[in-house]
Amino acid sequence: MLTQVAEGVLVHESKFCQSNAVVVRGAAGVLLIDAGVHEAEMAGLASDLSDLGHTVVAGFSTHPHWDHLLWHAGLGTAPRHGTERCAATVRERLAGGIDPRRFGIPEDVSLDLLGLITGLPAGAATIPWNGPAIRIIEHRAHAPGHAALVIEERGVLVAGDMLSDVLIPMLDLNGTADPIEDYLAALRLFEGMAADVDVVIPGHGSVGGAGQVRARIDQDRAYVHALRDDRDPADPRVGPSAKPGWEWVSDVHTGQLQRLAAR
Repeated sequence: MLTQVAEGVLVHESKFCQSNAVVVRGAAGVLLIDAGVHEAEMAGLASDLSDLGHTVVAGFSTHPHWDHLLWHAGLGTAPRHGTERCAATVRERLAGGIDPRRFGIPEDVSLDLLGLITGLPAGAATIPWNGPAIRIIEHRAHAPGHAALVIEERGVLVAGDMLSDVLIPMLDLNGTADPIEDYLAALRLFEGMAADVDVVIPGHGSVGGAGQVRARIDQDRAYVHALRDDRDPADPRVGPSAKPGWEWVSDVHTGQLQRLAAR
């Protein structure tokens, strides 16, 4: 089911980790950001868009993790983009093959159209399409070539795998020399635009309304500072206060502590 969260901006939430696919209406069709996960859900999304008279004219993947790189034939053959570094990372990883068991990919997820994205020119400031201007905010937090998107005239921030109410900040502990500072730097970028944003859409979790952008930035920063200082984060997304079904986030937290200590 598509839910409108701002004028011309709709969200489809997957059963898989509350993954959010974002639809932005343009002059001649829609832009689809992070299309979804389960095959049946994406087929349903394609049907819903068709029923509304919308054609997908462009796609965008916020970062090179498998659950943000999927597609369905029913969505058509529109060009799919990511940042230059995101696309390069995808090519490198796909060259070695994807083992679904290693990545915990559900059995009903089709990998046929996985990662067929083209990198935009380095430093590209906006997504090329006939619709509202969408600014690309590339940073080094979470994954190589990760991009947040700002739909300025709609007051919407599409945050990728950040600013979630259920997921803690997950650092890129493989591809960066200073994952803590890289994450804090990305949060400062978000902070600089917070006054102009009324809606934040995380890659996973609930859409946040007015006032939530700054609150989520502050929560994520507090968590990262706790990691840096080796303190208990006292974060409601971790431990017994975690949302039912998200208890595994505590394991992610423990793993990050161990890997940072090893570094």
